[in-house]
Amino acid sequence: MEFLSDEHTWLVISFLAFLGILWSFGKDALLSALDGRIADIQKELQTSESLRIEAQELLAQYQRKHRDAIQDAEKIIADARTGAEASRKQAEADLAKSLERREAQIKERIKRMEQSAIHEIQSYAADLAMKAATEIITDKLDKKTSEKLVEQSIKGLSTQMH
Repeated sequence: MEFLSDEHTWLVISFLAFLGILWSFGKDALLSALDGRIADIQKELQTSESLRIEAQELLAQYQRKHRDAIQDAEKIIADARTGAEASRKQAEADLAKSLERREAQIKERIKRMEQSAIHEIQSYAADLAMKAATEIITDKLDKKTSEKLVEQSIKGLSTQMH
C-alpha cells in the first residue's frame, strides 16, 4: 500500500474527512443560509413582479389618459371648427344684410336726387316758360292793350273777392 505513504493521499484523505465533518456539523447552517438566500431572491422576484404589474397598470392608465386627452383635443378642435363655421356664416349673413340695407339707402338717395332734379328741371322750365311768355306778351301787346288787360284783371279780381 504504497499510496498510504504518499503525502498527497493523506492530504486528500484529510481534506475529505474535513469536508465530511464540516458537512455533518455545518450542513444545517449551510442549508439554512442557502434557504435564506433563496427566500430573499424569491422575495425580490415577487417584489419585482409586483412592480412590473404596477408599472404595466400605470402604463395602461397613462395610455388611457393619453387617449382621452387626444379625444378631448379632437373634440375641442371639432367644436372650434363648428364655431368658426357658424361665425363665418353669421358674418356673411350680416354682411349681406348690411349690403342690402346700404343698397336700399343708395336707391332711396338716388330716387330723392331724381325727384329733386325733376323738380328743379320743372321749376326751371316753368321759369323759362314764364319768361318766354312775358317776352312774347310784351312783344305782341302794345301799351293800350296791356292797360286794358290790367283793368280787366283788376275787375276780375274785385268780382272774385266779393
